[in-house]
Amino acid sequence: MGAGIFVWGILMIVIGIPVIGGLTFDYHKRKLALREKELAVLGSQTAERAAQYAAQTERLEERVQVLERIVTDKGLGLADEIEKLRDQRAN
Repeated sequence: MGAGIFVWGILMIVIGIPVIGGLTFDYHKRKLALREKELAVLGSQTAERAAQYAAQTERLEERVQVLERIVTDKGLGLADEIEKLRDQRAN
């Protein structure tokens, strides 16, 4: 009886430990593959957001340029009107 238990113990060590190790390795390998996919999705979402922000920034810059032209054009007209009023007061 003692020899049978010894043989079973040796078999469990020889077979059991590598099987448990292989299962553990496979689990971590799958977990790592899933994490890589998650990071790939996150990276593509980040790139998409960056493109959206760049497009929004471009639109805002165009609007600021239009506003600058309006202010500049009206500013010159306003300066001319002020000068005309000064000239009229001086005469």
